[in-house]
Amino acid sequence: MTSYRSGRPLLQSYDWKLVFIYIALIFFGWLNIYASIHGGDNIGILDFSVNSGKQFIWILTALGLGSLIIFLIPTNLWESGAGLMYIMVLFLLVAVIFLGVEVKGSRSWFSIGPIRFQPAEISKITTSLLIAFVMSRPGFKLSKISNFLLVAAIIALPMLVILGESETGSALVYVGFIFVLYREGLSGWLITLIGVAILIFILTLTTSPYTAIIALLGIIAAGNSLNHRKSLQWLLYAVAGLTFLAFIPQMWTALQNALIPGLGEAALNAEAGEEAVAAAQALAADASPWGFLYAVKPLYILLGMIGIAAPFVLFYAFKYKDSFAGVSTLTMIAGIMMVFSVDFIFYNILQDHQRKRIEVLLGMKEDPSGVGYNVNQSMIAIGSGGLTGKGYLNGTQTTYGFVPEQSTDFIFCTVGEEWGFLGCAAVIALYVSLIWLITKDAEHSRESFTRIYGYCLASCLFMHLFINIGMTVGIMPVIGIPLPFMSYGGSSLWAFTIMLAIFIALDHQEKKYF
Repeated sequence: MTSYRSGRPLLQSYDWKLVFIYIALIFFGWLNIYASIHGGDNIGILDFSVNSGKQFIWILTALGLGSLIIFLIPTNLWESGAGLMYIMVLFLLVAVIFLGVEVKGSRSWFSIGPIRFQPAEISKITTSLLIAFVMSRPGFKLSKISNFLLVAAIIALPMLVILGESETGSALVYVGFIFVLYREGLSGWLITLIGVAILIFILTLTTSPYTAIIALLGIIAAGNSLNHRKSLQWLLYAVAGLTFLAFIPQMWTALQNALIPGLGEAALNAEAGEEAVAAAQALAADASPWGFLYAVKPLYILLGMIGIAAPFVLFYAFKYKDSFAGVSTLTMIAGIMMVFSVDFIFYNILQDHQRKRIEVLLGMKEDPSGVGYNVNQSMIAIGSGGLTGKGYLNGTQTTYGFVPEQSTDFIFCTVGEEWGFLGCAAVIALYVSLIWLITKDAEHSRESFTRIYGYCLASCLFMHLFINIGMTVGIMPVIGIPLPFMSYGGSSLWAFTIMLAIFIALDHQEKKYF
């Protein structure tokens, strides 16, 4: 930054489009908060005893706070004070576990009289600032392992503490920082690996470990085929090999039935139920000299084949310096370890309500009156809105309070019912425009601190948008996460207002110079 062109009006150097979208979202959110609580009663939108009146106060204070950050606070404070602010908020995150109040099973709130404050919301700001500060240092390269581990630790520390508060939703937002790292040079393969891990987790839960491992083999085989010079030929080999492996369970069952007399008949004649079938087959196996085959499962055969092949592939990768083949083999081994860890993670680490929500989401269980009630009512509300909605304050699901937490986590279903598909599309368009403008301004920044911070902000907004709307339409588990600027709550509104205001101030600081 060199000189300031005094002839340019000062206010023109602010990106007012960001401000206008922000105001549109908080105003529309306020209207829908009122719609979600008015219940047909004669309650005014400025009644300070209800959520809409309280939100009005939060909006006024947020606007004042945002203005203070944009127009008065020196922008160099955010860079120079990033480390100290990060440590202070990390201390609050730990302290709230011991000193905070428990709300809906989560000890993540400080309570000061009628006001509640959630440090997890503020931690997104300080984490973003410290990431930007560290990664914008001269000579910083993410490809250097020590630098990568440093940034990973900055992200992981608050994330793990927030998980300790049972705030899974807020912790999940931190996964979005991987998009920032990708923009700054992290290999796209890491994002792919995260997607594969999620797929393997779901397949193991909903199908079987055998199916999950076959899927993992298929993904790795496809990657290696596309990386090979004769990609089509290798792809055909992969399809043929996977087809053979997929039919091993059927072929093994046929072999068992042929060598163990009565095995198949025992299953057919047994009473209904897996335990009765298994007991009948065990009796048939005991009476046959080939009975030991009954104890050998197709999964063991598959693992044995992989165990035999893996050393040869690793030797090939080392000899011919084929790093892709070596990494693929190690990924396969790590994937298999994950498959056999799924049950432990699901039944011993996740809490009971989290397991139930995932089971309902994945169709493993039906519970429309229990943990699936919120999502079921939310989808009814959104679906009933049709193209143009039922009209403001005319939503029946909204008016009669069928959807719990409708002014907070499920505010989007109010939009769907009363404003319809067009209203939902308009809200999503505003968010997409906001994220696009932030990334556009970030890309045009000459200061790497501003660019990296802008991408952190965009990533947090995207994660909140995707998770919140996803859980209201049934494609994400209900994990309690607000819709930025629209959901009721002071902590969330203040946090995102501060984040956005800091970026607007940083962007302005660059635009007024040439």
